[in-house]
Amino acid sequence: MEKDSRAEELSTVEEEKLPIHEHLEELRWRLIKCIIAVAVGFVATYAFKERIFEFLVWPLAKVLPENSRMIYTSLPEAFITYLKVAFFAGLILATPVIFYQIWKFVMPGLYPNERRYVIPFMLVATLFFLAGVSFAYFVVFPYGFMFFLGFQTESIAAMPTMKEYLGLVMKLMLAFGVCFELPVIMFFLAKMGLVSPQRLTKSRKYAILIVFVMAAILTPPDVISQIMLAIPLLILYEISIWVTRVVEKKSGE
Repeated sequence: MEKDSRAEELSTVEEEKLPIHEHLEELRWRLIKCIIAVAVGFVATYAFKERIFEFLVWPLAKVLPENSRMIYTSLPEAFITYLKVAFFAGLILATPVIFYQIWKFVMPGLYPNERRYVIPFMLVATLFFLAGVSFAYFVVFPYGFMFFLGFQTESIAAMPTMKEYLGLVMKLMLAFGVCFELPVIMFFLAKMGLVSPQRLTKSRKYAILIVFVMAAILTPPDVISQIMLAIPLLILYEISIWVTRVVEKKSGE
């Protein structure tokens, strides 16, 4: 029965195979649709660029002294910053379309039993990414910015620029979002038999070292940001060990 089912899956995949030039043509059209979706998102969000930027600035504005202002040091800086804000917002808005195009492109090459994991994977991965971004925005930014502003004196005042601030928050949000995907990645590696809870437990001391190295690479060169990324990563590593234990237990049953 299992052999018949496997043969049926193989025949389904074989039927959906396309010549290489058709694959490339399909890829081209999928990319064009993704670009159009981002462009539409950019146009739609550009009208709200100031509000989106104000939302991003909120964690800093909350801890800045009263009557403080953000500055820009070159004439086109504010305009370019707003373009970047609209682009990133448009990219986020276009994410469902991008995911759908990726799904439609890879789906023919997957077996039916593999396809059922894709949508749950995308949903869980999105939730973990948003959890990482939210952690950065609501926890890391306020405390991190408060620490940096603590170096102000009567003769030294913080004057953050739009360009530098946007670059900092986007890097940190992306870093935290990506790093929060660790349990999801470990789940699929455990499913494929590439990792085990015993192996992860034994490698914990090396993981701690790798986590701090990753935190140093992914965050700006300051100790506070690195520690605030490293600690959640270590917690996520422990969660990953628990996840692989659950996978191993389910596989054993």
